[in-house]
Amino acid sequence: MLREHSKLLTRIHMVVDIFWVILAFVAAYHTKRSFIPFVGQGLSTEPNYYLVLLIAVALAFFSFSVTGCYRPYRTQKLLQIYTRIIRAVTGILFGTIILLYLLHEHNISRMLLALFIFYLIFFLLLSKGSIYYTLRYYRSQSYNTRNLLIIGAGQRAERIINAIRNHKGSGYRILGCLTTGNDKEKGEKYFFGKTRILGSVSTLPIILTEDIVDEIIFAADIEKIEYIENFIRFAEHLGVNIHIVPDFQLEKIMYQPEIASISIQDFFGYPTLALSTTPQRKNALIIKDIIDYFVAGTGVVVLSPIFLVLILLIKTTSEGPAFFIQQRCGLYGRTFPLIKFRTMVKDAEKLKENLQEDNEADGPVFKITHDPRITPFGKFLRRTSLDEFPQLFNVLMGHMSLVGPRPPLPEEVKKYEPWQRRRLSMKPGLTCTWQVNGRNNINFDRWMRLDLEYIDKWSLMLDSKILFKTVREVLSLHGR
Repeated sequence: MLREHSKLLTRIHMVVDIFWVILAFVAAYHTKRSFIPFVGQGLSTEPNYYLVLLIAVALAFFSFSVTGCYRPYRTQKLLQIYTRIIRAVTGILFGTIILLYLLHEHNISRMLLALFIFYLIFFLLLSKGSIYYTLRYYRSQSYNTRNLLIIGAGQRAERIINAIRNHKGSGYRILGCLTTGNDKEKGEKYFFGKTRILGSVSTLPIILTEDIVDEIIFAADIEKIEYIENFIRFAEHLGVNIHIVPDFQLEKIMYQPEIASISIQDFFGYPTLALSTTPQRKNALIIKDIIDYFVAGTGVVVLSPIFLVLILLIKTTSEGPAFFIQQRCGLYGRTFPLIKFRTMVKDAEKLKENLQEDNEADGPVFKITHDPRITPFGKFLRRTSLDEFPQLFNVLMGHMSLVGPRPPLPEEVKKYEPWQRRRLSMKPGLTCTWQVNGRNNINFDRWMRLDLEYIDKWSLMLDSKILFKTVREVLSLHGR
């Protein structure tokens, strides 16, 4: 998933803005030179217009950064974004005028500068507005949304809720509040309008394991929360991101994170202490996303003739649809339809209940070496791993990545121990460490630990090694 606060995205954003600066200056130059009628038409050839453009570009780099134009859109209103643009462009204008004066470039047309500023404001407002409403639309369609649980039901929590509600395009969904022992509202069902009080903070472990929670924020006096270290440790082991609104009692949290990294993050205008258990190499994660979409798109196009042949063979060799679609758990437990080529007989899921005694796998998973439900052609598909290839569509839809922990069934996740749920904190993949290190020959506990080790040690190089090993594994026909 692309993250707006990434340094790489900020640099891309800056490059786009500099493009608008250059385009605005070129448009102003040609407008003044050729399209302004009568007296105002034409330009003097004395000034060095390349120097003027260079000054404007240099000032733009500085002004856009200083005025906060690259803060995440998720936590801002459009008016705030536009206000920062006006401030930045004003800085560029006055900075350009001052530098031209100091460099003794006195023959620059004031109309040229006015046109330049007009075009620049127009381009930037149009660009930022388009990005803002595009992101807002996709979040309204449940893309790139984040489920937030608030600890506390006092004034501090009310301010956080109010800030989120004032940013409707943020994509944050407030699941509800948990009260502390001294919250006045603990006997009520709703807090601050429509925000539901789900219970006391003691129910936090239950909610984190039963609901889809991306982040929690402690917005209450820390001294009111008993055993806060235990709650933070539990959330950390589940891979849930944590925000703590600091107060003067922060030193009471005598907790050293075992897994998470700590940083200071702005959360709708409030500085928070943030704990994150997922990889913090944001630039590399964006490159991972780009590689996923490129490889998956290319794979679908190149393999489409093979897909058509396999669909025909599946339909002619057994009764039932060509594709098997099954609900699986993705990021933080969100369910999505996983797509595979059908390798079993029709109604295989219903026959599963009668085969539970033959299950050879430990833990909550179900595996049988010689599964009687598998069709003859299905055995070929599994042995060659061709049945997994339609998951390239899941990658294109953003459900999966090329490399990542394999997506489990919802009923399997319900049986997970708390520490095992942290494997859901990263997008699932077509292949993973488990598939290239023994696959079905390792036990469930070892499988889970391999996935967590992958998350903790993740890098683009590690993904490359796993993909290389996966190709070797597929060619060796070890699938089943």
